[in-house]
Amino acid sequence: MLDTTLPSELRALKGVGPKVEQALNRLGLFSLRDLLFHLPARYEDRTTLVNIADSKPGLLQLFQGEITSQTTIPGRRMQAVLTFEDVSGAARIRLFHFSRAYLATLKAASSVRVFGEPRVYQGVTEFIHPEISVFKSEPPPLDDTLTPIYPNTEGLSQPKIRAIVQQALNKGPDFFSLEELLDQDYTKHQPTLWKALTAVHQPSRNLPATAFIERLAFEELLAHRLLLLTRREDYTRLKSPQLKTIKNHNRSMITKALPFDLTNAQSTVIREIDGDLTRGHPMLRLLQGDVGSGKTLVAALSALPVIEAGFQVALMAPTELLSEQHASQFSEWFSPLDISVGWLTGSMKIRPRRAILEHLANGKCQMVIGTHALFQDEIYFHRLGLVIVDEQHRFGVAQRLLLREKGQNLTPHQLIMTATPIPRTLAMTHFADLDISVIDELPPGRTPVDTRILNQSRATEITDRLDTQFDEGGQAYWVCTLIEETEQSVSEAAESRVEKLKQQLPHRRIGLVHGRMKTDEKSEIMTAFASGALDLLVATTVIEVGVNVPNANIMVIENPERLGLAQLHQLRGRVGRGARVSFCILLAGDSISQQSRERLSLLKNTNDGFELAEADLRLRGPGDVTGTRQTGELSFKVADLSQHAHLLDQIASLSETIRLNHGETRDQLIERWIGHEEHFVNV
Repeated sequence: MLDTTLPSELRALKGVGPKVEQALNRLGLFSLRDLLFHLPARYEDRTTLVNIADSKPGLLQLFQGEITSQTTIPGRRMQAVLTFEDVSGAARIRLFHFSRAYLATLKAASSVRVFGEPRVYQGVTEFIHPEISVFKSEPPPLDDTLTPIYPNTEGLSQPKIRAIVQQALNKGPDFFSLEELLDQDYTKHQPTLWKALTAVHQPSRNLPATAFIERLAFEELLAHRLLLLTRREDYTRLKSPQLKTIKNHNRSMITKALPFDLTNAQSTVIREIDGDLTRGHPMLRLLQGDVGSGKTLVAALSALPVIEAGFQVALMAPTELLSEQHASQFSEWFSPLDISVGWLTGSMKIRPRRAILEHLANGKCQMVIGTHALFQDEIYFHRLGLVIVDEQHRFGVAQRLLLREKGQNLTPHQLIMTATPIPRTLAMTHFADLDISVIDELPPGRTPVDTRILNQSRATEITDRLDTQFDEGGQAYWVCTLIEETEQSVSEAAESRVEKLKQQLPHRRIGLVHGRMKTDEKSEIMTAFASGALDLLVATTVIEVGVNVPNANIMVIENPERLGLAQLHQLRGRVGRGARVSFCILLAGDSISQQSRERLSLLKNTNDGFELAEADLRLRGPGDVTGTRQTGELSFKVADLSQHAHLLDQIASLSETIRLNHGETRDQLIERWIGHEEHFVNV
């Protein structure tokens, strides 16, 4: 096997000088092996010539003919207009970036091939800046494979990177293969890794066969799982606060004062957390529970023994408003127990902020609740023992790491909460480094929300129904969405809806919140709604994670077909928190697809967040389900969970074998599939 660590390895390839090598390095490519595993993002078909007369607008196609005339048109943006002809007719080519030398080359060519997307403009077939290949003699034979399009960067054209990858392929395999090391059943009926790689880089006219993709996906998923298990193994070597015993006196004080009993699921999760707290290594547990399942109460009861052992607890929430509500709720529970609860946000005034920082540093503040302000440099904890992160997907990986480091000599335990149920496939891939607890039952008194699907044209009818509910003391949300999910366009839609509702309900108190408003403005409106000072709150999806308003019993969502099932379920969870019968009205567009109708029907017919999350994973993919499209998220090059979930049980078994018995294999797999991304998961 070649030594792939030499810095000059890429330089040995034709066409790779210092600048090209730097560009390759920016893509995380440092060796021949890296090039082999730099897989195409998509393909272009240049295997067949198309006549101009038979061209299909909007599709990338390959044409062959001559440049028969050219002219330049002066102006603010000079352009060159070429006439391109083949045996079937003529087309026009417009160029906006060109040189005289380039035009001279085109003029001297005996023939050219044009690859581009034709359009019909004023009755003429036209190309805007197509890719033009020039030939002075007979053109070479057409490609017999699809043309790969690679992820690239500035200073690295597609032809250049294709030529470089081809050189790596010509040198042959430059990696170990699982087939060589492990006699596993999964390798006996699948292509070798080298055949799979070759097929992906140089696919035939029919895209790479499923078997080749599956072979690569298996190994990629295996590498990701091994990475997470390895990081978990490293994490358990750290020292954390170890509780000798779990005291239940204060817990009993809180639970006896509650108007309901803990559910069996809540009691089970608390026992699991207690078990973690008595070990010498830090807890790393994901607590998932459907909307309204009582996660906050579990967090409070889990924090008590840590505080009683002399440590501090920090709870981080994604918004100031939610952190304020948590602070109010925890104070209500903890104040009778003589436990001090502090609140810290970025918008606090200097004097109260200085006081809370001092109390955190000297230990007087036993529990602090806040936003991302909790991990700023000037904040020091006396003895941080437990970190609770609410709505984990709203925080970047680096943010959670910074809060963990506030523990100084001891690594604090971490309890990560989410109201977005995690499908089993995601639990085995993205969250394999976490212990997972599930609250899968609702507290007594929580009635399912009655979900109904209506046509957008019935919006006026809905306002009449809202008016009746307001007479009876209820409150409502009205959520606006748009196809173009820009903050500005959605906000404008919400502003337009507010004006219409104010005209239809002039005697009602109507508020508006959207993403372009300042934090304190949003907080002021949300607080007014929570206190009952507003009847109706028009909002964008910023209220997906919002305050608890038990009095709100109607949720109207415009164009719900534009949102995922998990997000719709989160929005629906804003209502149904009190004694009133609650409704979620889905105002669908006039011409939604059959798939959208099926999705909305599924939402209508079930309140089970786990069932909806599985459906969302199939329909939208893992990033949309978890809301984790952020820096630090490990993404797959080949694997697709909707296609390759059936491999996960085999992968789970094999990953344990490799982790325990083949350390070198584990490290090589991680390096070749993930490489420079590895440090992102050290949280």
